[in-house]
Amino acid sequence: MATRIVETSDSRQTEALGAELAAALKPGDVVLVRGELGAGKTTLVRGAAKALGVGEEVTSPTFSIAHRYQGSDVSVSHLDLYRLAGLAQEEPDLLDDYLAPDAIAFVEWPEEAVPELRDACLLVTLTHEGADRRRIEVCELGERASDAPAGRADGPTGQAGNASDEARANAVSEVTR
Repeated sequence: MATRIVETSDSRQTEALGAELAAALKPGDVVLVRGELGAGKTTLVRGAAKALGVGEEVTSPTFSIAHRYQGSDVSVSHLDLYRLAGLAQEEPDLLDDYLAPDAIAFVEWPEEAVPELRDACLLVTLTHEGADRRRIEVCELGERASDAPAGRADGPTGQAGNASDEARANAVSEVTR
């Protein structure tokens, strides 16, 4: 797993990093975004969404769980699982519309849905460094869902899998602790 650390000094730089990350994403990709309250998670997602052609305002979906936006060539899903205590008590297909093969998904507070997010390709961790400064760690998690060979899982929430799926799920579980 390759890791990159970036330090930003204002929200524009955090948005610019989001835009840079978006340039390498494809439909079916899932990006896990974690950090304490106010760390800049939505700011990073806003920059990515703008780069993907979303013209409307991107806001935190804390109270609605998820927003879906239409970009230039792809749907962009923005989920915030902060209010969930896990998915065991939720409808089984709660995330399906957002973690679709035709969308790029950004998931804040991914700890609440680790098994369902096993196909994530990036984990982005934002940390306050004082004032407007942020330390942002970008960790590649492995094979992207959009690059998977035919016959593998039916997308981010599919049931089929293989040994690399299990290894990625373990890596996602480990890094989201």
